[in-house]
Amino acid sequence: MNRPIIEGCVDSHASAMAAFRGGADRLELCANLPIGGTTPSPSLFCQVRRDCPIQINVLIRPRFGDFLYSASELEEMEEEIARFRDLGADGVVIGVLTPEGALDKERMSRLIRRAGQLHITLHRAFDMTQDPLSALETAVQLGCQTILTSGQAQSAPEGRELLRTLHTRASGRVDIMAGAGVNRENIQALFRDTGVRSFHTSARRGPVDSGMIYRKDTVSMGLPSLSEYQLWRTDEREFRACAEIVHSLDREGQR
Repeated sequence: MNRPIIEGCVDSHASAMAAFRGGADRLELCANLPIGGTTPSPSLFCQVRRDCPIQINVLIRPRFGDFLYSASELEEMEEEIARFRDLGADGVVIGVLTPEGALDKERMSRLIRRAGQLHITLHRAFDMTQDPLSALETAVQLGCQTILTSGQAQSAPEGRELLRTLHTRASGRVDIMAGAGVNRENIQALFRDTGVRSFHTSARRGPVDSGMIYRKDTVSMGLPSLSEYQLWRTDEREFRACAEIVHSLDREGQR
């Protein structure tokens, strides 16, 4: 990937449209971002595909939690890849690990074969590997085009040293995309410190209050730490600010 790009991480039609209008080069479409993202519904994909004429990569993750999958979960993932491929996805975002914390080459290969010619992004399962440099080489061997990573830290700024090493070691064989905690305040510094030219962000500025008037605060439908009455959405102005910075990085690098 020669030019700097920004990818919007979105889990709703509203967020997808905000990122698109804000200047996203491509989208990672998922569901349930507050728990790290899971596979979106085909109906949501079709809505976003209809209205967003940019590249759409679909997260294939059957559940919350680790990346050690059972045979039935892997079968589900293969079928989801085929479904979204047939619906018109441009790529899939995947990751499978062994119990020992390495990329599972055999199972990743199965998913990649099912994807055919789709763009393959290795998601942040990479950040849970025991040996990131070995995982980088495995990802290259598998034919992944992109690795989404925070540099095995809580955020990309915290992981900048490993991000720099990964970018150097990758040497153009796979695109290293910085994700987690990426925002308008740190994109330029990440670019200068690591050389990374691809950035992944949800560009959320905070929860949007629900339109519910009657509220049952004594009952939780999910994680007790998450309010039922706050919605997380991509903010178009925030995304545009990030996109303008990313798209100006070539000019900065020429100074």
